[in-house]
Amino acid sequence: MDAVDSAAGTVSAGRSTSTRLPPGDFGVVLATLRARRGWSVREFARRANVSEGQICNLESGVRNPTPAVAAACDTAFGTGGELVELAGVSRRGARAESVIEAGPVVAGYERILRELKDIGRSTGPGFVTASMKSITRILTDAGSHAVGRQRAEIWLLASKFAEYTGWMAQEAGNPAEALRWTNLAVRWGAHGGDETVAAYALVRKAFIAQHRGDTCAVIGFADQAAGHPAANPVIRAHAARRAAQGHARRGDAGACQEALERFRSHAAEAIGDRTPHWGPRIENGNPRLIEASCMLSLHRFELAADLFAAEHRPAVPADSNSRARFAVRQATALAGSGRLDDACHIVEATLPVIRRIDSATARAELGRFVEQARTRKAGPGQLSLIDASAALANR
Repeated sequence: MDAVDSAAGTVSAGRSTSTRLPPGDFGVVLATLRARRGWSVREFARRANVSEGQICNLESGVRNPTPAVAAACDTAFGTGGELVELAGVSRRGARAESVIEAGPVVAGYERILRELKDIGRSTGPGFVTASMKSITRILTDAGSHAVGRQRAEIWLLASKFAEYTGWMAQEAGNPAEALRWTNLAVRWGAHGGDETVAAYALVRKAFIAQHRGDTCAVIGFADQAAGHPAANPVIRAHAARRAAQGHARRGDAGACQEALERFRSHAAEAIGDRTPHWGPRIENGNPRLIEASCMLSLHRFELAADLFAAEHRPAVPADSNSRARFAVRQATALAGSGRLDDACHIVEATLPVIRRIDSATARAELGRFVEQARTRKAGPGQLSLIDASAALANR
């Protein structure tokens, strides 16, 4: 059993299990089980001996499963006939809109959202995007048929799924799709009576602009988010963080420091606030690492390297994506301060992770390392590593 299977409570293919399937129709369950295993569509199709097109059609809800295909999927996942039984329900036409009580649906999909976020942070967008899209389809169908408070709860959950789907689209290198899903999150959040998503969406747009290299747009969106009537301390802290990084990339050290102070102030105000929020929990944003990242953008390489060295190991977030990004930033700071050998050791250890998670934001950081490393005198082994990094960054 691999680590993903173990964490998800599943078993190897061909072995029976009594583990309850995740909630949802056949396509959603299929996509969620595949994401838990860390299987690509191609890998799952190979194990089930069906075509990749069939898997995509099933997960997106375009087709209902035939008994033979359901049995093949059941065998691949080792679900002991549960998928075959679920397929029979799907063929009888049971849909999300037939659910009368929203509570179990919302609770079940909230658990799946947390699980998919954990998988996405560790394995990248390729393993969770199909699941996210399938579930948003079910939730929006259910929201259209619900009334009153139940309707609001379903639309709010659909908004959360849309926001994270937008983040995964950005991680996949598709900013236009990221913006589309972010705008859907705003619309669906409004259906649920929550205007704070509109404020947080401006933070997301600032982040998207940051990776386009449009620093003016970064600062503009961050300022709009901070001044939005629905912004709470968490959102204002996220906005200040984006503003600080925008000012740093423009070379404005004074404005960057002011934004960092706002971030610390709003973050302190938000700590312990357990009300519903958008985006990652603010306590996961280590102030020293954020300051180090800003110093890197300001080309204060030695200071940035010292800050990363002091904070990177004990304080970096636990997921693979964040570890990779901060590790590469540390390497870039080291390269900029003339310590290319130390920088290359870090990058060499991080490249396998970046290949696995296939994150556009991590590859962008790798591109910054390559730019800085190429300004330094490098030996043959270092040149080979820099070239390999460049090839991965530009993939």
